[in-house]
Amino acid sequence: MRKNNFLPSKLFDIDNKNIILTGSAGLLGSHYADFLSSNGANMILIDINEKQNTKLEKSILSKYNTNAHAYTCDLTSIQEIKSLKKSILKDFKTIDVLINNAAYTTKSSITTTSKKISFEKFPFEMWQNSLSVNLTSVFLFCQEFGEIMLKQKEGIIVNISSIYGLVGADQRIYDQTSFNLPVSYAATKGSIINLTKYLAAYWQKKNIRVNTLSLGGVKDTNYQKSNFIKKYSEKTMLGRMANKTDFDGALLFLISNASSYVTGTNLIVDGGWTAW
Repeated sequence: MRKNNFLPSKLFDIDNKNIILTGSAGLLGSHYADFLSSNGANMILIDINEKQNTKLEKSILSKYNTNAHAYTCDLTSIQEIKSLKKSILKDFKTIDVLINNAAYTTKSSITTTSKKISFEKFPFEMWQNSLSVNLTSVFLFCQEFGEIMLKQKEGIIVNISSIYGLVGADQRIYDQTSFNLPVSYAATKGSIINLTKYLAAYWQKKNIRVNTLSLGGVKDTNYQKSNFIKKYSEKTMLGRMANKTDFDGALLFLISNASSYVTGTNLIVDGGWTAW
């Protein structure tokens, strides 16, 4: 029997990798942090929510034999990001992976009455805030930690985008809801996809891979009503919204040797939403 030298466990191995994760205290961020820690990664947890982020750090340290450290940072502040970089290098020495996950989304930027705000009346301040967190922070983190990866002569970056960076939001499924994804969210998520391609091309032959992971909607009954969930589910080929765990395999693929020949691409995980 032929010996298999390419075991899946080796292909997807992230044991002892130092991984930066922005937006770590959020719904998906906290799940990613736990999932990656369970696979042996050392998590560098970055969020403005110090209480929840510290709680996440303690949870990871109590469950896994890995290193985890929570850092509080305002992603809209260049000064704080530069200071953060110094602290992380002091604590971890090297950076293997950067996951730009933080986002100024529905729950953080939209009030229950914002559905009444038309595009024509969309607040400029909200537009600016979205650009600062969703796009400018990605640029800054890629710039600061990409410099480290260049010195190391290796590194992996994954920028998290959305189906609304690819297609227009179907306003019909939001008719009876008290929330909606803002125009600024769509604009920034679309920009991330092309920023990824630019950086992948810029760092060609530098052993730095840059990819986008575009996600479909995640079911969250804390703010989504049953009618919205039903309408959204009907638009997917799989007939449901995503669970938090549905993105685990794709993320692990992009940050491991399993994707060693993948860069500048956009991996879409949306239950078929954008395929028809």
